[in-house]
Amino acid sequence: MATKIRLQRFGKKGKPFYHVVVADSRAPRDGKFIERLGSYNPNTNPATVSIDFDKTLDWLNKGAQPTDTARAILSYRGVLYKKHLMGGVKKGAFDEATADARFQEWLAGKEEQINNKKKNIADATSESKKSALAAESKKKEAKAAAIVAKNTPPAEESEETTEEVADEVSTEVEDPASEETPNEE
Repeated sequence: MATKIRLQRFGKKGKPFYHVVVADSRAPRDGKFIERLGSYNPNTNPATVSIDFDKTLDWLNKGAQPTDTARAILSYRGVLYKKHLMGGVKKGAFDEATADARFQEWLAGKEEQINNKKKNIADATSESKKSALAAESKKKEAKAAAIVAKNTPPAEESEETTEEVADEVSTEVEDPASEETPNEE
């Protein structure tokens, strides 16, 4: 029986979630499968991939053929690289300890890449939040300045009105002093 390592779709419309499975090549995409190897969630950034490494490597060694997308996922997790190194051990190019050392070195580099990507995404998110907050505070200050400008009278009118008010006050003060009324007792 020809077996394939492929994705089985789950999730709702617009939010896919996949199980990585080994299935007969004649079975439908979401139909019967032989064994579940892991999961793949493309909705997160970076994509979340969890694979049972040993089972997957065993199925590859038995002859299961991954689909293009499954191949990319297995390459991302290092399963295909491990298979490649084990082929070199079988041919006698190097021993198993060297293969394990090379794989651990590759795995450390891959983890560093993933962590750097997560860090860059977090930094970009925080920078965008800071810039949005700065833009919002500028808008708020502009609105506050516009409200203050609207509520205060213009400077020219305020000088004229203060002169008129001062004249009225001085005339009122003079009038009571000029009109002295005798006290009636």
